Amino acid sequence: MDSESVDMPGMQGIVEMVQSARATAVVDLTTATASPSGTAASSAPMVQCKKVVQALDAILQRNDKNPKHNVEMHVGLVRKCIRVVLDLCKVEDLLDVVAQSGVVEKVVEVLRVINPDPLERKTVPGTEELERDIGFIMGLMAIKVEHQQVIVDANALPTLVGIVRRYSQYGRKELTGVPAQNCRRTADAVTNLAHENNGVKNMVREEDGVVPLVYLLESIEPKVQRAVAGTLRTLAFKNEENKNLIVDLQALPLLVQMLRSDDSSIHYEAVGVIGNLVHSSQHIKVKVLDEGALQPVIDLLSSPCSDSQREAALLLGQFATVEADFKCRIVQRGAVPPLIVMLTSPDAQLREMAAFALGRLAQNPDNQAGIVAMGGLKPLLSLLDSNQANLQHNAAFALYGLSENEDNLIHFIRDGAIQIIREVQLGPQASRDCVLKMTRRLQDKLDDPVVGQILYIFKSSKKEQETIAINLGLLCTSDQAHPDPILVAYRFVKKGVHKVLATIVADIGASEKQHTLASVALANLARYSGIATTRPDAIVPPPEPNVFLGAPYVNKKQSSDVTFLIEGREFYAHKIALQANSEVFRSMFSGDYRERDAASIPIPNIRWPVFEAMITCMYTGTVEVTPDIAQELLELADQYMVVRVGPPTRLLLARPGRLCSLAPTCSRAHMLTRLFEPRLCRTTSRNSARTPSPSSSRPKTSRRHLISPRRLTPRSSPPRARSSASTAARTPRATRPTVERGVVRCRR
Repeated sequence: MDSESVDMPGMQGIVEMVQSARATAVVDLTTATASPSGTAASSAPMVQCKKVVQALDAILQRNDKNPKHNVEMHVGLVRKCIRVVLDLCKVEDLLDVVAQSGVVEKVVEVLRVINPDPLERKTVPGTEELERDIGFIMGLMAIKVEHQQVIVDANALPTLVGIVRRYSQYGRKELTGVPAQNCRRTADAVTNLAHENNGVKNMVREEDGVVPLVYLLESIEPKVQRAVAGTLRTLAFKNEENKNLIVDLQALPLLVQMLRSDDSSIHYEAVGVIGNLVHSSQHIKVKVLDEGALQPVIDLLSSPCSDSQREAALLLGQFATVEADFKCRIVQRGAVPPLIVMLTSPDAQLREMAAFALGRLAQNPDNQAGIVAMGGLKPLLSLLDSNQANLQHNAAFALYGLSENEDNLIHFIRDGAIQIIREVQLGPQASRDCVLKMTRRLQDKLDDPVVGQILYIFKSSKKEQETIAINLGLLCTSDQAHPDPILVAYRFVKKGVHKVLATIVADIGASEKQHTLASVALANLARYSGIATTRPDAIVPPPEPNVFLGAPYVNKKQSSDVTFLIEGREFYAHKIALQANSEVFRSMFSGDYRERDAASIPIPNIRWPVFEAMITCMYTGTVEVTPDIAQELLELADQYMVVRVGPPTRLLLARPGRLCSLAPTCSRAHMLTRLFEPRLCRTTSRNSARTPSPSSSRPKTSRRHLISPRRLTPRSSPPRARSSASTAARTPRATRPTVERGVVRCRR
């Protein structure tokens, strides 16, 4: 009694320190969560940790007795101290504060004190709970790499491994409750300590920690199974000694059994362990497959757990490199359909791993046709547009494999693969190389049997004609691998591919993208089929208008240098803008014509809003066209050869209220006219000599007739009598001008 009464004052002081630390913990944790980076939020936890260190020191050194005895005598107070530290560690932003306070070393000291022999079972109540909480703290602190070494330097690892070894001696049914919780927390701590730390991985093996982990895979407690599997997964990653030891300890049969577990957390860890074991280890891949892992892994592709799906796809890609026949076996067992479904997943990692697996499987010719037949081509093509380098490369590699089979060429053409490749932005050089090799493979397969099949589909399927025509034309390039590209292109032309392309180019309702692709494809066919009468390198595109003065300068007298008379009113303009946007005005102001130096130029028979709309488009590039002026504006713009107004205004006639803008088909029309002249665009002198009246409908002429050159009145040419059509056809020189809807036009 006397000794007990002497001890009480010291014990009371310890109790007060612990209570003080616990009382401030609740308040400080709330503050730390609200402002974890603030000085006040970090200083208070530091004070708490210092109080915990003082309390633990007092308990360990109490009355100079055995420290283990002191802890066991006051295990409740020690647990309260440990709980204060654990609550702080649960706030990630406070981990650095805890590490700097020195409390981690003191906690490890407590763990070592109560475990002079880690294999000895605990008999004092509360001791295992204390071990569990300390293991939890070690696991949380080890999340940050910079704290791993602090724990290792405190010599915690041998004790943690010893605790795992102790629980491996338990019977399968004994490891439940608090022992199971303690085992799980300890295994998690070892996992985090060994993460990306090869030195710790070797230390665990040297401390004989791999053997108990493999044994604990047979535990009936799912959380224990998951925890030890996660530890083995970390230990096996890029460590050949650990991998071989795990395999030698007969872990593979247990891991394969876990693949069939209904618990997603268990089969996720199991497939992860197997994936790390087979990585860069061909002999382990063979052993895993001999244990019957192939079908369970394929089944995991349909798991509701996306992590398991991802790991299974990665593992199948690795299995595909074992032997050539394994690629076929994987496909035959039903791996392709779920992989194709994964290609469309919103999870980018799932798409990446699915493309990786399909790329490996596509190295087999029989698999290539099967993957395309099951619908894998379109999703892979869509992945080329990804901004993630790895995902894009995996998709490009898979497409490169699929292009090897000549039966797939038809699908590449029908699905628009060539135009998709042309449109996407390829990032890494590896992706560009795969796409280039794939294109050359497809070009090399343009032989007689395949071309015949494609052209048959082209003639029989009106719905797919445009896509097929564009992609066939795009394949006809100067660097194609086919030995006779001219013959191939000529066969396409004989079947009318060029006519479909020309129709797309002339279609004002087609999109800008379709116009561009069709123009390029048509130009390719023209070069290599012998249709073009002009060498491709001699084609000079028309000059692109590049002067836009802006809306404020429309009909602005200031700085204007030309005046038009419209309905008796003066309309001010600038020659530089007119010449840049109209071939007629360019000739008028740069040639030897009276209009060049005239004070004013009358434009008869044209309404003010129509002329103003045309000038506005020439000054700004766009103009709002209303239906009441659309037809007149179209005629006026065509006569003055204002390329920005024509096609959009034609579209407006069908869609009132549309904003007319730049007509990008003009330069392509010019190029194709030069390429296919005179075969695709025919102009007769009779049509050229005809001058329609304002009220009469315009004669139906070709594109060439609409952009045929006009001649203005030269200074030296006196008015002459009107000649007949036959005489005009023989006399190309300018004659007496006639007036037509606001433009000076001469008969020929």
